[in-house]
Amino acid sequence: MSTAARTIAPLPAAPARRPVSMAGLLARFAGAGLLVSVILAVLLAVLSRQAGTDQAEQAARQVTWLTAKGIVEPRLTPEVLAGDPAALEEFNAAMNAYVVQGSLVRVKLWDATGRVVYSNESRLIGETFPLGEEERQALTTGGTNSEISDLAKPENRYEAGFGALLEVYTGIAGPDGRPLLFEAYFLYDSVAEAGQAQWQTFAPAALGALLLLELVQIPFAWSLARRVQRQQQDAERLLRQAIDASDDERRRIAADLHDGVVQDLAGLTFALDAARLGTPDPARDRALLAEAATQLRRTTGEMRSLLVEIYPPDLATEGLGAALVELAGALERDGLRVDLDVDEADGLPLPASSVLFRAAQEILRNVVAHSRAREVSVAVRRAAGSATLVVDDDGRGFDEAELPERQRAGHVGLRSLGDLVRDSGGRLVVRSAPGQGTRVDVQVPA
Repeated sequence: MSTAARTIAPLPAAPARRPVSMAGLLARFAGAGLLVSVILAVLLAVLSRQAGTDQAEQAARQVTWLTAKGIVEPRLTPEVLAGDPAALEEFNAAMNAYVVQGSLVRVKLWDATGRVVYSNESRLIGETFPLGEEERQALTTGGTNSEISDLAKPENRYEAGFGALLEVYTGIAGPDGRPLLFEAYFLYDSVAEAGQAQWQTFAPAALGALLLLELVQIPFAWSLARRVQRQQQDAERLLRQAIDASDDERRRIAADLHDGVVQDLAGLTFALDAARLGTPDPARDRALLAEAATQLRRTTGEMRSLLVEIYPPDLATEGLGAALVELAGALERDGLRVDLDVDEADGLPLPASSVLFRAAQEILRNVVAHSRAREVSVAVRRAAGSATLVVDDDGRGFDEAELPERQRAGHVGLRSLGDLVRDSGGRLVVRSAPGQGTRVDVQVPA
């Protein structure tokens, strides 16, 4: 009985993914590395300059303290504190000779009332200005402190021509023991230059190290980009194989249903309808029912075998051995003798069991479709770290040299199986010769 065959539409193609560009990956990596290097360089510059500036300010405080204790304090006399012109002129000469030089451009000496006892700017001598909290603290405790001068203050009006100044003050004692405040003004440009010098000292080594790190990372980035590209290519190849295999499987199942179960059931239906509509005949009807029961049992077996192929047993719970027994049962119902040796099949890891079961499905399908075999043996062997499926039939075999040509002609089952086994880390070996049957060995890691 013939019925119209249904065409199974192929699965929709997976959306094309943009291939990984190695140059793009490398450029992004190098750009990110360069950006990080620039950020680190800027951060290093800021920190180095700040460290240099801090060191310069610390040096200015030390110079001020040494000057105050070693030069100013020993030369203070009651006449200087009283404002005697001759004493002040002699004191001023000592300050100009030993203190006011280089970046130190202004000195002032204050008493506790805020009166300027001495300054190398003589117009300030005798004037009184309010002292700040930090200045009073240094005066009473003898400590040293520094700050950027506020040139807008009246006491600093004669320093405006110097530009930015670092103001350092420390407490000293007069000849009568009363507290005084010594103040030194340094050109801030010298402090900034010290910070710049600090940066310039470390900049070549730091930038060189960052550049070397970037250059060293580029080969690793190139290797990583190639690995990503290969992985993407492998994933796309596996996806194409999965889509092709699924499409082929759907077509094969449709053909099996159409040529087998559907034809048998259609013929049985017509026979039963004819008996129902015809003249009753008990003997004929009993024979027809017996034939219908036999046909239904055979069809049920075929459907069971088909279901095993569509949805294989749960290998994780039932094991590979039970799944192979199901496959063998389907072959025996088709009249093929199957010799099973699967005692070592159970207990395998699920990935290995899955690959071996799919391999057994494909190999036994080829046996039924092409080999014209009468007998086939299926065995599972285990060795240290591996498991091997061996399928050996007594069919007509084929010339192994013709295998590539058969694959080009559309027989891609073994090629797809080889890809599956290779991707699992195993190997597939096919041995055959015309008239001598075919043996297939599938070995996978276990």
